[in-house]
Amino acid sequence: MDLADLRIFRMVVREGGITKAAEKLFRVQSNVTTRIRQLEEDLGVRLFIREGKRLQVSAAGRRLVVYADRLLALAEEARTAVLDPRPRGKLRLGAMESTAAARLPGLLAEYHARYPEVEIQLRTGNPQVLAAAMLAGELDAALAAEPLADAPFEKQAAFCEELVIVSAASRGSIEDRSDMPKTMIAFEHGCPHRRRLEEWYARRGFMAEQIVELGSYHAMLGCVAAGMGIALMPKSVLKGFPESGRLQVHELPSDEDSALTVLFWRKGAGSPNVQALRELLAEQGSPIPSKVAAATTA
Repeated sequence: MDLADLRIFRMVVREGGITKAAEKLFRVQSNVTTRIRQLEEDLGVRLFIREGKRLQVSAAGRRLVVYADRLLALAEEARTAVLDPRPRGKLRLGAMESTAAARLPGLLAEYHARYPEVEIQLRTGNPQVLAAAMLAGELDAALAAEPLADAPFEKQAAFCEELVIVSAASRGSIEDRSDMPKTMIAFEHGCPHRRRLEEWYARRGFMAEQIVELGSYHAMLGCVAAGMGIALMPKSVLKGFPESGRLQVHELPSDEDSALTVLFWRKGAGSPNVQALRELLAEQGSPIPSKVAAATTA
């Protein structure tokens, strides 16, 4: 497959037709039509369903556009790396909600100050979502809590988070077996902090009777302060909560209170922009306790 053909194909998909795509590409319509037909002949499938002058993307075309995005992004990354080693262009960065809220503001401000030619695009999600986006070519790098699959990624330790459980200030102990918290407040499945809280219950021989799923830490802390239930999160998140006086912070045992956040990127797909972020993290990242490092390499 020719990259030029893939660019033409992707533009036709984006613009919804040959005419608009030709205008965007500064080509004549007949040339665009010919290149699309040549691509279909090369692949042996129909990429569009033709209804008069209208085009509908076929099932095969929808599958191809995903790979076209990845191939073209990788080609652009290779060109940038070969021709200009300076950080510039876009840095598509993913992060967990807690990392974005507590760790990234200062880090990205410093990154922008050092590399003003880089445009940072941030996307939040749980590690599974971020890893899938990385493999689909939608992100250049991401910050997420371990564990992450080793095979497709390279990693660098970034932050060590102290984990705590928070409850309403009116609640006393959360370890009283006769009065265990009945409701846990957490993100959707795939969030490592949710899994940690489920494990916390399991170690004590209990299960939450109800799970309230929310999409932001601010909403979670508001519900916790109102007495709806308990939540587990990095302690660093609490610094930005204006009503911390309504919360009770419960420390966890030493074997449950740490989580390692790593920067990860697809193997072989590093870039000057990612390298610059790695260097900045090496300067500013929090020290990694030996117990966490040992658990990560075990």
